[in-house]
Amino acid sequence: MHASAVPDRLHYMDHLRALAMLAGVFFHAALAYSPLMQPIWPMADRDTSIAVDAMVWGLHLVRMPLFFLVAGFFAAWILARRGGGALARQRVRRILVPFLLAWPLVLWSLSASTGWAAANVQHPSPLLQMIREWMSEPDRPRLPPGTAHLWFLYYLLVFAVLHWALRTLDLGQLGHRLLRRHPAWLLLGLPLLLLPALASVSAPHPAPEGLVPQFWAIVYYGTFFALGALVHAQPDWIERARPLGRWLLPAIVLAYLLFLWRLAVDPPGAGQATAPWPTAALEASLSVWLTVGCLLAGKRLLNRANPVMRYLAQSAYWTYLLHLPLLFAIQYLLMDLAWPWPLKFVVASAGTLAVCLLSYQLLVRHTPLHRFVG
Repeated sequence: MHASAVPDRLHYMDHLRALAMLAGVFFHAALAYSPLMQPIWPMADRDTSIAVDAMVWGLHLVRMPLFFLVAGFFAAWILARRGGGALARQRVRRILVPFLLAWPLVLWSLSASTGWAAANVQHPSPLLQMIREWMSEPDRPRLPPGTAHLWFLYYLLVFAVLHWALRTLDLGQLGHRLLRRHPAWLLLGLPLLLLPALASVSAPHPAPEGLVPQFWAIVYYGTFFALGALVHAQPDWIERARPLGRWLLPAIVLAYLLFLWRLAVDPPGAGQATAPWPTAALEASLSVWLTVGCLLAGKRLLNRANPVMRYLAQSAYWTYLLHLPLLFAIQYLLMDLAWPWPLKFVVASAGTLAVCLLSYQLLVRHTPLHRFVG
């Protein structure tokens, strides 16, 4: 029913995907200059600023939930228009094959650049210094394999199976009933659902890079994937939620200031494996409110054709695959330079985006790779 009622192109969904991609590049580039990440980020620079922490964690709380919401929306879109078989084939071609091909290349490139940096950087980060000492041990243990930043594709495969199971067992009625109620129920109810998951890991929540799916990540990111699918089934929900937009902005600002204060007075560390419940509650609320706020703002402000944004959306997948290995290489080269951190941040971000977009134009856009990662 909805396939005939929805226009052929929803520009705001394309543009939200492009903005989430840009947020990912800027977020990962900024981590090198975050005081909070100084002990645990391999590219951590000597020059840091609390202004980075004041900005970067908002991106962290919204960019991946927004990605999963858009992914869930388009999964439901394909299902409604082409059926389950087409969706399964698309998941294999667009997720499984790129993941299997990119995974070893990404791990090799990250390992190679980090090994070079450990041997050559004169002002290493604390983690890079630990890696240097670990590499000097003749009988060092092998590190367990992970998925690096490709964990997003890994969990999309997990959600593809769960999506099929929920549809087969007709277990989505609870979500449909929730969206049929006043939108305030979702804005207040989803944070309660996410709270136990976020309280089971450190804050800010880590990337679930292990090969064993983590329950907290399935609950947390799966909720936004399901929300995207439900919004596709009930497209009027966005308009019904619009009147709440005037309350979202002050609520987000207040919650974010409290979240930053919680990180300052109770910072994460080795002795604190899980987030305090108040901090997790703020994370859960901000994730939901920021993501819904982006959805409302996108529908109102971005739902028109824009060739630049559409190009960024088309290149988003390729940029996602390529950006972290490029950032590692560029920021390792910048670590010994006595430049101020804003200049290093601009060089790393702009250089990464330039190489990603240029390589997309030359290698992907007009080649068979477009069917897989275009």
